Amino acid sequence: MRLDELRRTFAEPPNDARPMLRWWWFGPAVDEASLDRQLRTVAVAGFGGVEVAYVYPLGPATCDFGSARFHELLRHAGLRCQELGLRFDLTLGSGWSFGGPHITPDLAARRLHWEVRELTPGPSGLSRVPVMPGDEIVAAYLFPGSIHDRAAEYTLLDTPNVPAGTGPRTLLVATSRPTGQNVKRAAAGAEGPVLDHYSAAATRAHIRSVAAPLLDAVAPAPVGSVFCDSLEVYSSDWTPEVLAEFGKRRGYDPLPLLPLLRFDIADFRGFRADFLRTLSELYQENFVAVIGDWARERGVPFRIQSYGVPPASVSSFRYADVAEGEGWDWTGLPQTRWASSAAHVYGRKIVSSEVWTWVHSPSFRATPLDLQAEAHEHFLCGVNQLVGHGLPYTPADAPGLGWFFYAAGALDDRNPWWDDAAPGLTTYLQRLCWLLRQGDPVADVKIQVPFEDVYPQLDLWKATAAKLGDVVRRIRTGGWDFDLVDDEAIAHLRPESVLTSADLPGLLSGLPEPDFVVDSDAIGVTHRRLGDVDVYFVANTANTRQVTTFTPRTRRSSYEQWDARSGTVVRSGSGPTVDLTLDAYEATVIVTSDSPVQACAPGAEVGRRPLTGFTFRGEPVELPHRWEDTRAGYSGQGEYEAHFHLDSVTGRRMFLDFGDPRPIREDRPRTLRSFRALVRPPVGEVVRAVVNGSDAGVVWSAPYRIEITDLLRDGDNTLKLVVSNTAANALTEETEIHRLAADSEQRYGRRFAMQELDRAGDDLHSGLLTTPALVEWSR
Repeated sequence: MRLDELRRTFAEPPNDARPMLRWWWFGPAVDEASLDRQLRTVAVAGFGGVEVAYVYPLGPATCDFGSARFHELLRHAGLRCQELGLRFDLTLGSGWSFGGPHITPDLAARRLHWEVRELTPGPSGLSRVPVMPGDEIVAAYLFPGSIHDRAAEYTLLDTPNVPAGTGPRTLLVATSRPTGQNVKRAAAGAEGPVLDHYSAAATRAHIRSVAAPLLDAVAPAPVGSVFCDSLEVYSSDWTPEVLAEFGKRRGYDPLPLLPLLRFDIADFRGFRADFLRTLSELYQENFVAVIGDWARERGVPFRIQSYGVPPASVSSFRYADVAEGEGWDWTGLPQTRWASSAAHVYGRKIVSSEVWTWVHSPSFRATPLDLQAEAHEHFLCGVNQLVGHGLPYTPADAPGLGWFFYAAGALDDRNPWWDDAAPGLTTYLQRLCWLLRQGDPVADVKIQVPFEDVYPQLDLWKATAAKLGDVVRRIRTGGWDFDLVDDEAIAHLRPESVLTSADLPGLLSGLPEPDFVVDSDAIGVTHRRLGDVDVYFVANTANTRQVTTFTPRTRRSSYEQWDARSGTVVRSGSGPTVDLTLDAYEATVIVTSDSPVQACAPGAEVGRRPLTGFTFRGEPVELPHRWEDTRAGYSGQGEYEAHFHLDSVTGRRMFLDFGDPRPIREDRPRTLRSFRALVRPPVGEVVRAVVNGSDAGVVWSAPYRIEITDLLRDGDNTLKLVVSNTAANALTEETEIHRLAADSEQRYGRRFAMQELDRAGDDLHSGLLTTPALVEWSR
């Protein structure tokens, strides 16, 4: 793609790059009128579509999950999305992980249970070992000596009777046991055990009973992708076929060696790695590949969050069409990095992420700045498709604030800022998602963490993060990017380009010249290369302004600085470096090439005039003006108005400047990893400026500045500021959600618990919190 085409499409990107929303259907208890209303709201706000998720009831269920009525409602929503130009994605099960009433005991998730017992010298029998319902004895082993001084040698018993001995012995019994885990957050009618993800038979049973009927129900409406949410199958490390599969794949019988999973004896590391590798392969082939093949036969892409338990490797994503992660922290190892690594290694263009999972808890606290700043963190981890978490279904006539999810954002028009800020925010994110799909990622470092280094942790992602420790931060702040690889991915790479965990202590000394240099550890960079054009997404992740010089390794003769809010080139020039000033949580795009460009600069401030004489709702007001001082529970909008005189506006470039955000700290520690932009903005939380009756723009993040040059006139001018806060103020006085949760628990059992509602009123500051200024800039 040529530079001029890249620039033009960045300004007007295609619709398929728009962020989406996860749409929680509670119950099931939805109706067509409310579905239509919410979808219209999503479309007007600029989101690209929805991913339907069916979860626990908040009111009496009006039908069962999977019923004819449920499928009818699903088809209605799919067709309405088609009419509105929205993408419609289906989750292939209720709650998480996949399972339900169709999963019989032989298809349910299992684990290996160990019973260790010290025996006297006399004879004994395995019948004395207690069992749980569904337990199946796998094998028993006898060690000489007591539990605390047992020998390393042992005998595999071939009889249920333990022969007499000459002294104390230790009996080790391996039992296959159901995990007992049920589907989390299940809708009514979807309750039941989680399936065995190592079993193709269990996966196919789920497809027949749940996935296929869901997809059939939506036809003829198109489906963007089918989706598998978090795995989270706790402690699942066994399946009935694992011993036979181990023997075929590893070339030796595992049964005599099972005690090496329990005790650190003999070559336990090698055997544990082989066992973990076998489980990982069974999960990939019998779950991910089975669903992926089925979806492709139906002509629909398969998207999955493949991390956690079962032991999902980076390469497990290769059996799906779209890799998805979640979690932020560009200097750490969130699951987003697990997904982006797989996409990069296996040549997948799209890297999806569940964004805003725990954003500024509790629900309704999230501001557009919070959403934007967390999205930056995902972009820095290689993400280029956002699925927002999320959109709670709520009946149009629900009392109070209505229905919302137990955790995460509540992103809809119940937020007072929605109408003014959402369209601009989604367009901003759309531009960046599209741009970060172009070309190829530049990541100099490939890191392999072998199976031997992570067993017995079944969660390979979590174990890898613990193993790497501070390495990721050192790589990213040192000017490089990286991908994780595993044993299976090595074949796709040059061996000399891969570092193993053994290389980590001296890692930085062996790396090439940094891909870029910035003299701030708070600034992250994602680099894409399109032939002779280099694109750098550069984000300040700190709550303070950062002034730095950006120096890319690849020397180009020219650079341009692009603004994703406006879709315009704001600066261009030549030379090997770019001087940058980025406000708190601000991001920009640097594009370098060897094409000639005409130098331009944004100008600089040459004069400032504070604006005074503001009224609020027609009454004089002193600034700063904080709504909570008089109406603590008010969520909505408020209008400020002021008048000012300009002798002449000819030849002048004028801005309305609200001032800088102020860095803050959390008042009390959080139990959840909840993203929050740690600043106090000059407006709480969004402001729309109207100059002489014409909209001038909306601002929710730094720089809190709006150009008003073309709207000014000689003489008297009128300024109106429409400030919107969040629905958190109303949440502080909300009682209905507590009643809904209590009624749901009484009727359906405890399927969820509302989280951190007691923090709804923490540190709320709504209104016009500084004195705006009229600022003149040089042209």
